[in-house]
Amino acid sequence: MGGHTIMADANIRIPAEARDRLAQVAAAEGLSLRAYLSRLANSVLTPAERAEQAERARQILREWNGYDPSPEEEARLDAEIDRRLAEASR
Repeated sequence: MGGHTIMADANIRIPAEARDRLAQVAAAEGLSLRAYLSRLANSVLTPAERAEQAERARQILREWNGYDPSPEEEARLDAEIDRRLAEASR
């Protein structure tokens, strides 16, 4: 046997409008809907992967310049960013 892995197809039911929109985006990028959705699935992170990435970023900042916010500081900064984003979108 060779090193080829055969991937099983899955059927997913979504509204026709969503399928058509995704097909338009895929076509504009020169991809089939199948190829576009596979690429999309590989590009998004799970919550655990996002948390791992955030922890890595905090570790790099800590090693680089000593920045190490407490959970309270993080929450305050997140709230400030949310406030500014809400203000900017008015």
